[in-house]
Amino acid sequence: MTSSMLRRQLKNLVQNYSEAEVKVREATSNDPWGPSSSQMADISDLTYNVVACNEIMTMLWKRLKDDKNWRHIHKVSNQELVPMVLINQITHVLFF
Repeated sequence: MTSSMLRRQLKNLVQNYSEAEVKVREATSNDPWGPSSSQMADISDLTYNVVACNEIMTMLWKRLKDDKNWRHIHKVSNQELVPMVLINQITHVLFF
């Protein structure tokens, strides 16, 4: 386990992030690779839950506004994460 992974897990515990928020944080981390298809599918599936959908959209918005970590912005906007959530859960996202 790398130090960044350990630090991320510790921050998830300290900040008391929900399962949905943790999954978004993992998918949009500063790691040099993009989110996996299984991570994106998990996030997409979680949007069926209204509370989780709200948490996902809030965390995605927070990541988009993060001007200190360009990878957060890149992974949310340029990767397939947002389009997958929008396509698979359009009704939930529109009423967010």
